[in-house]
Amino acid sequence: MAFFDSIGRNAIGGLAYVGGLARLSGRAAYYTLIGPFRGKALRWSRAFHQAMAVGVEALPILSTITFFVGLILALQGAYELRKFGALQYVAGGVAVSMTRELGPLMTAIVVIGRSGSAFAAEIGTMKVTEEIDALTTMALNPIQFLVTPKFLAMIVMLPCLTTWADFMGVMGGAVFGVTGASFTFGGYVQATLDALLKRDIITGLIKAVMFGAVITAVGCYEGFETGGGAEEVGRSTTSAVVMSIFMVIIVDLIFTSLFYLLGR
Repeated sequence: MAFFDSIGRNAIGGLAYVGGLARLSGRAAYYTLIGPFRGKALRWSRAFHQAMAVGVEALPILSTITFFVGLILALQGAYELRKFGALQYVAGGVAVSMTRELGPLMTAIVVIGRSGSAFAAEIGTMKVTEEIDALTTMALNPIQFLVTPKFLAMIVMLPCLTTWADFMGVMGGAVFGVTGASFTFGGYVQATLDALLKRDIITGLIKAVMFGAVITAVGCYEGFETGGGAEEVGRSTTSAVVMSIFMVIIVDLIFTSLFYLLGR
């Protein structure tokens, strides 16, 4: 009975967690999309600051990672395609893999490590030091003041970062294409454009928007759920990273399945 009791408790806890994320996301979306038309102004300066931290400052590490991921994809693809005399398909394989899946996913993981954890640590520290209570006392809604700028920055910057990650992945593949597969640079780019469909790019960008919403919701929710003490801030930060990656994979699976069914 203890085994089934544990399963039940975990299932209820999981549903409660998802419900908390949905509630937080819904309120953040309200203050972002509807609130400005009802007298609840967006804090553009805070949103811009968050966009710089989430987007611009992530470019160096994201560029490096996705460039080498594209190069690795080309090397691995060529290893098998060479057996069939089909090295000309390396460019298409790298492009489709990056735009549909690896570009959005690698971008999300990098942003989780940089920004999702920072969201949890920032709000968790404010919770421990009672700054959240101070905001409420001053008639400032914590969701509107803290979460909405992060939510807006994420849903705008993550598709931009994903687009850049796709480009860098293609450039990584082009290095192998030019040096090891007898492509010219122009020929490699043309083969990439021939292989890509508009649907490949759009599905990746839709995933990026959803990943941004999930990362913000998990990071902020874990911050608001922080208990007392500095140790709890560390726990919330760790939990935010782990749960964000898990939730991003689940959302990725759902949308990949949906796009597969719609594209049949």
